[in-house]
Amino acid sequence: MNKLHKAGFINIIGKPNVGKSTLMNALVGEKLSIITSKVQTTRHRILGIVNGDNFQIIFSDTPGIIKPRYELQSLMMKSISSAFDDADIIIFIVSASDAEPIDPELLKKLIKLKLPIVLLINKIDLSNQKNIETFVEMWKSLIPNVIIYPISALNGFNVKNVFKRLLTLLPFSPAYFPKDQLTDRPERFFVNEKIREKILIYYSKEIPYAVEVITDEFIEEEKIIKINSTIMVERESQKGILIGHKGKALKRVGVKSRIDLERFFRKKIYLKLNVKLNKNWRSNKNELKRFGYQK
Repeated sequence: MNKLHKAGFINIIGKPNVGKSTLMNALVGEKLSIITSKVQTTRHRILGIVNGDNFQIIFSDTPGIIKPRYELQSLMMKSISSAFDDADIIIFIVSASDAEPIDPELLKKLIKLKLPIVLLINKIDLSNQKNIETFVEMWKSLIPNVIIYPISALNGFNVKNVFKRLLTLLPFSPAYFPKDQLTDRPERFFVNEKIREKILIYYSKEIPYAVEVITDEFIEEEKIIKINSTIMVERESQKGILIGHKGKALKRVGVKSRIDLERFFRKKIYLKLNVKLNKNWRSNKNELKRFGYQK
């Protein structure tokens, strides 16, 4: 291994809907994190690994910072706490259109950090030059030595410059993962997430948040992948809404998910979806553990 090789963990934190997942996908060059306009779209920490001849960057997307109301959300927030502990660099992303003040406890954590903080002011296309300059000055006064970039993650503005700066900040280290590895998550995880993304897009109110997806079968053959997945809901009424009249709503989720999965796996997909009642799974510690939510 080259002695000048760099490697490190860069963890992305911020409130819901500021563009964390869009940024990670842009930095990694692959759609690993699902993206919707709804809050709490991201539930897990997801690693995206970028490799070069003399570097390896492990990006980590995290759930949006919220005040938890049930066990699932508590576990989601614990994953953010761990993001502070194992980072070499923190990316703190805020929206240029967000006028709400930063949480005092979060600000204290950021100030105390003894590692580089790159603050990205995202969605600058929704703001103006004067507001952005005011934002920059405010954050400089709040967090000493912070590195600030205005960006548009969706449009790719300034993302390459951010990536180049991150490379300069990385510590010297051998690679943590094999050089051909893109993520730490198995195939079934991305199947579940692609299906859940479609539910977030096509259903409203409580339905998307009361849903969890598990993949019971993932059989990869030479020309096709056969997938059997189950969508869990908390109440019988949600099951009916999810399936829809004559199964039309569920069929739409299946068709849209299959198209996305074929693009992701670059293979033909056969996808079968089932819907099952699993009462109060969001508050059931054993079920949450089964679905991959760990303390």
